[in-house]
Amino acid sequence: MTERCNWVRTAADEHYHDTEWGVPSHDDRHLFEMLVLEGAQAGLSWSTILNKRENYRRAFDNFDVEAVARFTPAKVEALLQDPGIVRNRAKIEAAIVNARAVLNIRAEHGSFAGFVWSFVDGKPIQNDWALYKEHAPASTPESDALSKALKGYGCKFVGSTICYAFMQAVGMVNDHQTNCASRARCAALAPLRSKRKSG
Repeated sequence: MTERCNWVRTAADEHYHDTEWGVPSHDDRHLFEMLVLEGAQAGLSWSTILNKRENYRRAFDNFDVEAVARFTPAKVEALLQDPGIVRNRAKIEAAIVNARAVLNIRAEHGSFAGFVWSFVDGKPIQNDWALYKEHAPASTPESDALSKALKGYGCKFVGSTICYAFMQAVGMVNDHQTNCASRARCAALAPLRSKRKSG
């Protein structure tokens, strides 16, 4: 049986864990998608968001940053009637605000990817957790810094815990536990930077 991190529960979790979680991403569209989805997850299970992911892609124009930045109040009202996504006004409006912020970040830094990856010096942090759920932190100094910077651009739903989950999702941090089959695969995609070991 394939060994996986101990947070994996459902078939959707398995697919996401095995194919995406912890894989370094430098694609602005994908990074924006994960920023929106991690914000949408606040207070909910990640499995809930994974099960709605295709609906989110449809509702948010496949996370085209420019398109989402142009969403109007009427579009917000329409999205609030969409049963395929989390119908929370603050989260929907945050996605639009964050799209506009990402455009400003791009204008200043060249890309959203370059901006977010600068918080880990361009290289994924490789951690050594024996058991993910028992040892992995909810936030780190790096996620604190990313959160502060994103808030400085006006972003919403980007607290440090959400930012750390985002960093894990896009491979800025490799938090696959030590016995996980995906750990070495993700580590091989980027050079080692630093480690935190579980005690």
